[in-house]
Amino acid sequence: MGSLLALHELLRLRHAWRAEKKRVVFTNGCFDILHRGHVEYLQKARAHGDLLIVGLNSDDSVRRLKGEGRPVVPQEDRATILAALRCVDYVVYFEEDTPARLIAEIQPDVLVKGADYQINEIVGHEVVQAGGGEVVRIPLTPGRATRDVIATIVERFGRRQQSG
Repeated sequence: MGSLLALHELLRLRHAWRAEKKRVVFTNGCFDILHRGHVEYLQKARAHGDLLIVGLNSDDSVRRLKGEGRPVVPQEDRATILAALRCVDYVVYFEEDTPARLIAEIQPDVLVKGADYQINEIVGHEVVQAGGGEVVRIPLTPGRATRDVIATIVERFGRRQQSG
């Protein structure tokens, strides 16, 4: 089971992991309404190293990126759920719209994003590659996205609320 850490705590541990030659994987996202697609993605990301760090967008960051009404699940709940997954070792919040600062400070050995991004579109790819690290694109589980879950909820339950 993983832990939610402040960045300064994570950086202290990162120093020790380097000495132990542990391969650190980093990914990030909003992870609002955790679903099968998220879990499969995180499991595949974790398979690329010894430790998986998940950068989690804060509520304000999600709202700026996804619009009003998001996130559906507050950051504390999203962090708790992510940290409970066997494949996630550490969760760290970030307030910015991108994890560029986190990536620059953590210097992961592997940076992972979904295959819906090209490598040159992945925030932090230059930093990771310049440090000798690897950038990996993971195929997403078809039909499993938060927007699909929200659309299903609205379709199935939106009409019932309107009618009564």
